[in-house]
Amino acid sequence: MKKMGVLGPLGTHSEAAAHYLTSRLPEQRELVVYPDIFVVIQAVESGEVDSCLVPVENSLEGAINITLDTLARSDDLQVMRELIWPVHNQLMARPGVSAVRRIYSHPQPISQCWGYLQAHYPAAEVVKVASTARAAELVAEEPAASGAAAICTQRGGELNGLVPLATEIQDSMSNATRFFELQRRSEESVLPHEKMLVICEIDGKKPGALYEVLKEFAERGINMTRIESRPARTELGAYIFFFDLEMDDNEEELQASLVAVRQKSKWLKMLGEFPVIEARS
Repeated sequence: MKKMGVLGPLGTHSEAAAHYLTSRLPEQRELVVYPDIFVVIQAVESGEVDSCLVPVENSLEGAINITLDTLARSDDLQVMRELIWPVHNQLMARPGVSAVRRIYSHPQPISQCWGYLQAHYPAAEVVKVASTARAAELVAEEPAASGAAAICTQRGGELNGLVPLATEIQDSMSNATRFFELQRRSEESVLPHEKMLVICEIDGKKPGALYEVLKEFAERGINMTRIESRPARTELGAYIFFFDLEMDDNEEELQASLVAVRQKSKWLKMLGEFPVIEARS
């Protein structure tokens, strides 16, 4: 059975998304949890697992930088699938909690639920931890009288004996996270090709350098669904750009745009052509 790495411990949003994805694949996958995103991706590069599912962007909080930076540095990875996962955050505690004085969670859910926290628990101490699942574990270890609660998934809370104090506490009901399933580079994928991920570094000291790159896509009618920049880590002012491009029947124009962009970049690499799966709430 193939193995898929995910951010642990059990009960994270990543694990829930991975369960959803694997239930819809023709082959079963064994989920293997790791303590952080970097280690998850390293497990794919080393061959410890066959693939991994890692977050790349949240609709409220933006890019997951560790995922982008690791992809930019790697020559061994490609995107196999994209999963759009609706985010549901619950406030959970041990049975018998009467007053909430401390709230644990990962920084992303804390930010995603900040309006709710300010409206209902303005005096509570907010503690940032490694994951929502770890938050649930910490709350389970404290007595109910401590007033501890966790922002976590329903599964993460239930695995630790917690009960809901409030459900769907995210400030936006349209909150969603994009995940990439990554695998080691292989022969051409047999999956449907809906999007392409391209990374390049341009000369930031040259006026209009980014405009010249974007123009190559625009003039050929290539739809760009996302652009993200990250420091190149070579010198101040040097940036790497990530482009999500829609793939359609205009393959000739798409390839021509990539040739042109490569000529105007210090380097360019393609990180996969892949389908997009949108999970239902």
